[in-house]
Amino acid sequence: MIPESTPARAGLLWGLLGVLAFSFTVPFTRLAVADGGLDPLFVGTGRAVVAALLAGTALVVTGQALPQGRQWLRVGVVALGVVVGFPVLTSFALTSSSASHGAVVIALLPAATAVVAVRRVGERPRPAFWCAAAIGAVCAVAFAVVQGGGPGSVQPSDLLLFGAVVAAAIGYAEGGLLARELGAWQTISWALVVASPVMLALTAFSARDGVSGTVAGWWAFAYLGVVSMFLGFFAWYRGLAIGPMATVSQVQLAQPVFGIAWAALLLGEPIGWSTVLGGVAVIVAATLAVRTR
Repeated sequence: MIPESTPARAGLLWGLLGVLAFSFTVPFTRLAVADGGLDPLFVGTGRAVVAALLAGTALVVTGQALPQGRQWLRVGVVALGVVVGFPVLTSFALTSSSASHGAVVIALLPAATAVVAVRRVGERPRPAFWCAAAIGAVCAVAFAVVQGGGPGSVQPSDLLLFGAVVAAAIGYAEGGLLARELGAWQTISWALVVASPVMLALTAFSARDGVSGTVAGWWAFAYLGVVSMFLGFFAWYRGLAIGPMATVSQVQLAQPVFGIAWAALLLGEPIGWSTVLGGVAVIVAATLAVRTR
């Protein structure tokens, strides 16, 4: 049990627990779609259906109030970003991209989220913030180019990963603002419920000819649906709620480090110097962007 007598420490520990849960997302997505043989569309949409069933149950059991007016539109933005965009794009990207490569590109997410947040709220951060964010983007693109074989050789999977970063950044930023009104876990739960009709239809379409996969692939899929899309948000948002939010949010910068480690330990992927240097460069730039904001 995480101690509640020291709020600052408890916030960091809950936040770290959430990040630890999320850090398995990229390796397990790779395991499900590449090694496990599951259809990427099924993995990207089906995991949201599983999470929506859990979210709907939680909302009903706890008697949560419905969003009102424009809140529904904002819930839709969150759903498009983190329920539809990120899972589907990463599932297709990781059919050909390694988990460690994906973790480095997705390491740009904290800086991208900060950029979207300042634009959404109308903040005026110092020039150092924009410089750090730009450096992070350049480092991520340079890493993708180098690993792809040189200039002009960015792979389609990299474009999907960058698209996933943009989608998640928009969803995280809007969700962070909406959580102040609806509550943290309630926001992601309503987003899952709102997206569920479309995700259920896409899941049924992807499974029209049957679904087959290895035992490991199905276990990875179960983790993505139950933990990555649902329970992980409970710990993450609880940490942010305990705070201090600015400090707890920086724990997310550890996620790509964990992701690269799991890719090596669980999938046996070789971690070369280009991966290490690329990861360090993107993480340092993201850290500077988050701190200078």
